[in-house]
Formats: sequence, C-alpha cells, structure tokens
Amino acid sequence: MVEEIERKILMLSLKPWLDPRELARALDGWDPREVADLEAAGLVWTPRLVCKLLRAFKKAETAWEFFCWVACRPGGFAHDRHTVARMVAILARAGHVELVERLLAKVRADGILLPFATVRLVIDFYGLSKKADAATRVFREVESICGPISRPNLALLCSSLLRTMAKCRRALDAMDLLEEMMARGVLPDLQTFSGLMEHLAGAGDLKGVHRLLGLVRQCELQPDGYMYSVLVRAYCKRERAALALRVFDEMRAAGVAPDAPTKALLVKSLWREGKLREAALVEERCEDVASGLPEASPGHVWTASAADLKKVLDIYSGCFAQLAAQAGTG
Repeated sequence: MVEEIERKILMLSLKPWLDPRELARALDGWDPREVADLEAAGLVWTPRLVCKLLRAFKKAETAWEFFCWVACRPGGFAHDRHTVARMVAILARAGHVELVERLLAKVRADGILLPFATVRLVIDFYGLSKKADAATRVFREVESICGPISRPNLALLCSSLLRTMAKCRRALDAMDLLEEMMARGVLPDLQTFSGLMEHLAGAGDLKGVHRLLGLVRQCELQPDGYMYSVLVRAYCKRERAALALRVFDEMRAAGVAPDAPTKALLVKSLWREGKLREAALVEERCEDVASGLPEASPGHVWTASAADLKKVLDIYSGCFAQLAAQAGTG
C-alpha cells in the first residue's frame, strides 16, 4: 500500500509542465512551423500565461506578433488591462511609438483603463528611445488612458516627463512644462528640481540653472546638500569660482555641511583662479566635512535623496535597537 502511494506521488511529480521562458525562446523567430505547432498544442490561454510569455520574449516585434496571434485564437480569449499594459510597456521600451498609440486608441475605444504605473513606465521608456514628443502626448492624454489621477500622481508623472525631456535634450520644453505645472498648483519635489538642475549644469546652461533656483525659492523649498553641490560644481565648471563661493557661504549659513568632493572642487577652483586666501578659508571652515550618507543615490538623482536614505536607515536601526532592548530585558 505504501509503495503504491509513493508510485502515485512520483507520477504526479513527473507530470509535464509549461515553462513560458522556454516556449518564448522556441518562438523567438516566429517561424510558421513553430506557430503551427503552437496552434496544434491546444493550450488554454489565460491573461496570466500571456503576460508571462510576453515578458519572456527577447524581441518586441515577436511579442507583438504573439499578442496579435493569441487574440484571434478560438476559445474566447480576450486581452485585459494586464496583458495590454504589458504589451504597451514592451513596445514603448523599444520605441515603437505608432504601435503604442494604435494600442492605446484601441483600449480607449473598448473602455479599458490601464494602471497608472504603466503610463509612467511608457513615459520613462520614451526617454530611453528619445521620443519626447510621444511622451508629451501620453502625458496630455493620461486621464483618457488610466482615468482621473490624484495630484501626487500627477507630480510623479510630471517628474517622469521632465526626466525624459532632459534625456532628449529638450531643456526649454522641460522648463515650460515645469512652469505650466506650477501654475496648475502641481509642485515638483526637491529631487525633481535637482535632477533637472544637474542636467542644465552639465550642459553649461547657467541661465537655466539660475532660473531653476528661482523656481525652487518660489516654491518655498529649502535646497538640500545635493542641490547646493550641483550649483557649486556648475559654477566651478564654468570658471566662476566667486559665484561658487557665494553658494558655499549660503550653504553654510543654512546649516548644510558640504561633502568632501564638493569642498575639494571649490578649493581647487579658487586656487586655480588665484583666490588663495578664499581657498584657505574654505579649507579652514570645512574641517568637519560631511562623511555620512550621500546627498543623492548614484544613478537615481531624480528619485532618491539623503533624506530618503536616512528614513530607511532610521527604520532599520530602530528595529535593531528594539530587538536589542527586548533581548536585554529578556
């Protein structure tokens, strides 16, 4: 009796199963013979299985062919918001603007609303493929794609579009969008300002940097250490060490300590421009340069700051302190 049960368990464990990644790899070229075999397999397609297969395809073109093919299968399968959202994101990442717009028009006609996260992904992906105009159209039509959105979500979407415009070197359009959103009462956060400011500073656009700093003050935001360091680097890069020193003084007056690289760059620039006394004063006043958390996470200037990292640190350190206290009382 025991042997019979073990045999049945073994048979159950050896049942054939479907690996979406292997299936997608086999269909990578979308060869007619492979498609015929897929049709003959008689698979029961579900939105979950279709999403897994779409994610497994290496080429957006193959994913699109499968997306269209599976919609025509007998058995009543119909794409839902999840499969459409997956396909839209894949096409946007590959820069297929026309296909994305055709698909968005179709789901609008069918009354399907996509998740807000998908719209933001599309705008972010258009930054990779340098499609700023397409990203702007999606931004303008967001409510017809995912329904009414809250003010915080609109601010997130604005940040994504600004980042995309920066990647596409459309700084003037980005500034116009920023002022438009501020007029509508949608105020970007400090990270968004810092990201755009760094882009303008990298392009040597000091006028744009000044304009952004004025908008920051207009929003009654207090620049953090990272924004100050962006300003100092921008002035030093254009050999305007006197202006960089003025920003440095303002930074110290606001109680924000500079980090070591920013201080070193300022001293070097002052020294190169012959301002030896000023360089010595900076060295003297910066003996306690910041050595803690970075003011921005590398690679995520637009989205992470020292304040964000400190919140995470406080959460974890608080948990450890609580565990230590419980162990001590136990």
